[in-house]
Amino acid sequence: MAKTVEPMTSGSISKRMIFFALPLLLGNLFQQLYNTVDSLIVGNFLGSSALAAVSSSGSLIFMLIGFLSGISSGAGVVVSRYFGAEDKNGVLRAVHTMVTFGLVAGVLMTATGVLLSPQILIWMGTPESVMPESVTYLQIYFSGSLGFVMYNIFVGILQAIGDSRHPLCYLMISSVINLVLDILFIEVFHTGVGGAALATVIKIRFDSKMLGQIIRIGLPSGVQNSIIAFVNVVVQSYINAFGEMAMAGYGAYSKIEGFAFLPINSFTMVMTTFVGQNLGAGQTERTKRGARFGILTTVILAELIGIVVFLLAPQLIAAFDSTPEVILFGVEKARTAALFYCLLAYSHSVASILRGAGKAVVPMIIMMAFWCVIRVAFLAISIPLTHAIQMVYVVYPLTWGLSSIVFFFYYKQANWMNQINMNRKEG
Repeated sequence: MAKTVEPMTSGSISKRMIFFALPLLLGNLFQQLYNTVDSLIVGNFLGSSALAAVSSSGSLIFMLIGFLSGISSGAGVVVSRYFGAEDKNGVLRAVHTMVTFGLVAGVLMTATGVLLSPQILIWMGTPESVMPESVTYLQIYFSGSLGFVMYNIFVGILQAIGDSRHPLCYLMISSVINLVLDILFIEVFHTGVGGAALATVIKIRFDSKMLGQIIRIGLPSGVQNSIIAFVNVVVQSYINAFGEMAMAGYGAYSKIEGFAFLPINSFTMVMTTFVGQNLGAGQTERTKRGARFGILTTVILAELIGIVVFLLAPQLIAAFDSTPEVILFGVEKARTAALFYCLLAYSHSVASILRGAGKAVVPMIIMMAFWCVIRVAFLAISIPLTHAIQMVYVVYPLTWGLSSIVFFFYYKQANWMNQINMNRKEG
């Protein structure tokens, strides 16, 4: 094995997790930049209407790619287990199976995204004033789905075996290219939001038994991602009803939240890999110590970041759009949610640990119950009664808190050692 790919089954837990997390953090930063630069350039060069068009597309994009991302996470867990157990043949079979699956799924996703984008935007209540640009952005974006899907599969496989450096290099290169192409297409060639999407797009042996393992672990995450994303599409439809300025402000905040949560995302990815590898190696006590360290780290980081976002919200929103009304909507959303990032971090941390242990159904049930059913029910009741956009803002910290309470009691009351041993035997 190359020196850059060392198992996380030995050595200092904190050092292993932190040094694995740092390249992930930088990689996620560039990936978020890759996704955010469209909004920054569109908002500053093309105005609030164009920013609203791009922003309203985010939830729909994640709804269609979330399912495949969940399946990919299942593949990562399977690969990390075999890698931790030093089963090279198992790793190879898992990689080949997932690559084949990704090729087929990427083609299907391209066709689905291109064909259904206009109708789904109509269902979301997208204003007519931004509909043409929204459709253009989405259809061009989804035309490159195959490349996006395969990239994420390969990155997930590398991260599962503990290689977080090569994905960082690839993301740095692609992000710089995306930035240059965005400016070129929008400011020089005047291609509008279609140019932003185009800049994002440019840039084997099959084992049925192995696919069964991947689906068993990844399907719950995929279903969860898709349904939560669908709920966010529903939430976006409520935002759309308040007009373009609300859409632009809410969209700008969403991009900021994406950056703010990067350290937490990095550590949750580390926890899934750490648990998977150490579970594969049969190191139960080390798994539990790593899980505790990961939870504590993510919660503290999330709250510190939340305080910064709360204090700097006006300046951060203004970076996307300096229109006073847009800033007002964005700042109100930020100051409603930011101080509760610790709750979101806790829920994601425990969910990642459980997925790494092969118990992906548990976080799926908890998150779907609170982040989907309760979230939609709350908005369906509160919005008609109050006609206030603040109800959309408050529903997120409310449901983060509820899910965290349930995760806390499940994690503390469950016989963790027996569950890990049981899952190891099943794997």
